[in-house]
Amino acid sequence: MDVQVAKHCGIKSAAKASIAQNAAECGIENTPKKKSRSRRGRRGKRRRGKKANEPPPFLPPEAEEGNIEYKLKLVNPTQYRFEHLATQLKWRLQEGRGEAVYQIGVEDNGLLVGLTEEDMKASLKTLRRMAEKVGADITLLREREVDCDRARRKIAEVLVRKVPDDQQFLDLRVAVLGNVDSGKSTLLGVLTQGELDNGRGRARLNLFRHLHEIQTGRTSSISFEILGFNSKGEVVNYSDSRTAEEICESSSKMITFIDLAGHYKYLKTTIFGLTSYCPDFAMLVVGANTGIAGTTREHLGLAMALKVPIFIVVSKVDLCGKSTVEKTVRQLERVLKQPGCNKVPMVVSNPDDAVTAAQQFAQSSSVTPIFTLSSVSGENLDLLKVFFNILPPLSNSKEQEELMQQLTEFQVDEIYSVPDVGTVVGGTLYSGVCREGDRLVVGPTDDGRFLRLKVCSIHRNRSGCRVLRAGQAATLALGNFDRSLLRKGMVMVSPKMNPTICWQFEAAIVLLFHAKTFRRGFQVTVHVGNVRQTATVECLLGKEELRTGERAVVCFRFLKHPEYLRVGAKLLFREGVTKGIGHVTHLLPSTQNHVPDQNRNQNHS
Repeated sequence: MDVQVAKHCGIKSAAKASIAQNAAECGIENTPKKKSRSRRGRRGKRRRGKKANEPPPFLPPEAEEGNIEYKLKLVNPTQYRFEHLATQLKWRLQEGRGEAVYQIGVEDNGLLVGLTEEDMKASLKTLRRMAEKVGADITLLREREVDCDRARRKIAEVLVRKVPDDQQFLDLRVAVLGNVDSGKSTLLGVLTQGELDNGRGRARLNLFRHLHEIQTGRTSSISFEILGFNSKGEVVNYSDSRTAEEICESSSKMITFIDLAGHYKYLKTTIFGLTSYCPDFAMLVVGANTGIAGTTREHLGLAMALKVPIFIVVSKVDLCGKSTVEKTVRQLERVLKQPGCNKVPMVVSNPDDAVTAAQQFAQSSSVTPIFTLSSVSGENLDLLKVFFNILPPLSNSKEQEELMQQLTEFQVDEIYSVPDVGTVVGGTLYSGVCREGDRLVVGPTDDGRFLRLKVCSIHRNRSGCRVLRAGQAATLALGNFDRSLLRKGMVMVSPKMNPTICWQFEAAIVLLFHAKTFRRGFQVTVHVGNVRQTATVECLLGKEELRTGERAVVCFRFLKHPEYLRVGAKLLFREGVTKGIGHVTHLLPSTQNHVPDQNRNQNHS
């Protein structure tokens, strides 16, 4: 590594020396200082006027872990070298959970050297052979020219993607936020159905779950939609697939959209969707014609409080002029740069920007891409698809493996009764692995018990699935288990976990806003993961009261029934305009007023 850095330093110093020599030959050193300054100024202006998509002279040094690999060139490798390269590709794909990005023409220290046309063709041919050997496809994302000794040299960025060995496609969850009437459901309809909207909301009709949603055009419940990408990076949606099962079979990567409500009346449903379904990313949709209005700021604040990486889509650009769109984008940039946000807005205007935005967005939580598009004309819709295609997962394979080694814990978010199937629960597997036929316990019930049950079958993205892994969302059929014993907020866990119930808990909180003073006896709605219940403030440790912006450790007590909580879980509470965030620090043992410990122990025996 040191040798490579030294080489680079030598290249830079040699370049400086040659510039100085040329300057001496041309007699530049005899020119007056003022003139030289003006020339430098003109050169600076020319540099500033260069295209934004020109590559920087350096990339960050290659990391040993992760799914990004730098290769200077891959020209005619020996058989032994080829086998080594294929093994290396397999490792990078495993790190990226089925995806890897190769930078061709780049040294390990990040120096952009570039290749000639002939060497680039040979290198891409070798990479294609490597991909075929491990059962993958390659997609050329972009080629960029590098200035080097006045010769045309290029670097290439290539996406390698395969279906993982266990046939479990890469799945990313994206929560869709935004004010009412900003075009959230319409945009999802266009993306997932493959047909543009007619300007009167035709595209969103397939997403609605209730009659009043169709009549008002407003989402009031949480719905899920899927968009797939095959190994070549092509879109797979309902335009060429009849069922969700066909989309799953044809896709190597799946984007699951969680369509949330925009109206303030349904804010508790939106918060439940953000806290319970554990989205990887959030997409904030803003109408170009209305700008930041209604619940837009509220939704942005919620995503930031829960530390969900967020990107912005400015929709309905066909309804207003260019100046109005630019005004909305400037308004968003101002809000994102404020001290409370500290984000770096990045307007995406071409495919090259979309590739850069996807990579930087996953690497840094401060980068916030902004797309401007129309669901009616289709303007810039392809840029959003490119972004989704390249967007990498936040967790690597090692973190995934660690979660899978833990005991099974499934969060119950939805409960259904299906004819000829019985009781079905929907939710997310927080940890471990769940298989058909597994015996788990579910609870806590109102009296603090955990009940035994059996998982009869598993469905994921509306198609059958035998094994569910940590971080994946699915529905589980429980046979003839009594539905009346279940409620949202319960957990299904392995009996080996010996789960305990919680009536009281302590949390370190920050009071974001309260009109007066926050003190003992105040009641708030607490959101912790899939738990949503009213709780009373029992005491503030070390303080009598709290005001806006202050921090404290607070003891809460649930009002209706006990819950299952984890220490360290993110917490969000609200009541009217009162809002606060924090995390659970300590679970207090059950008191005699509630379910005694021996009842729970008797249940587990």
